[in-house]
Amino acid sequence: MGYLLKDRVGDITEFVDALRRVARGGTALDAEVVAQLMVRRRAGDPLSALMPREREVLAAMAEGRTNVGIAKLLSITEGATEKHISNIFGKLELPDSQHDHRRVLAVLTYLGS
Repeated sequence: MGYLLKDRVGDITEFVDALRRVARGGTALDAEVVAQLMVRRRAGDPLSALMPREREVLAAMAEGRTNVGIAKLLSITEGATEKHISNIFGKLELPDSQHDHRRVLAVLTYLGS
């Protein structure tokens, strides 16, 4: 059995090694998945619901990067960046609004936690 995050499969040697382990009956789990399972969510921390990659995207947003800049920084597609940002808005309970800028509110939440 194996589970690797597609955003993190960048090293071909590591990927092939994981594939071989699974083919031999072993396991391959992405370290971020394991870390997320092992970390206890801090009570009252709005960021506790975010996956590690979503935290990286939010940190890049806090640095003032655009979606294109985030994609290049994290070596992901613009589509993946947009998906992560949408997930962040949902997990931080920031609904679409004509009166609020969700990106700014997400960054303020990040900076405040």
